[in-house]
Amino acid sequence: MKPKDLRAKNAAALGEELLKLRREQFNLRMARATGQAAKPDQFAKVRKNIARVKTILAQSQANDLKASGGKA
Repeated sequence: MKPKDLRAKNAAALGEELLKLRREQFNLRMARATGQAAKPDQFAKVRKNIARVKTILAQSQANDLKASGGKA
């Protein structure tokens, strides 16, 4: 998942993507707890993708706030 692709999405789509990634993270944790974790590298990938989405969301909210003249 590239930041360029994420910036092209609107806030609603980013929210859905974040929800999907959080579910995937939960499923990976459950698989690890039951001893079924097959790909340990997936934990870091999902965590970094969550951080990317949250960063893009925060940047877009800051840009929206700046564009509206700083009024919330």
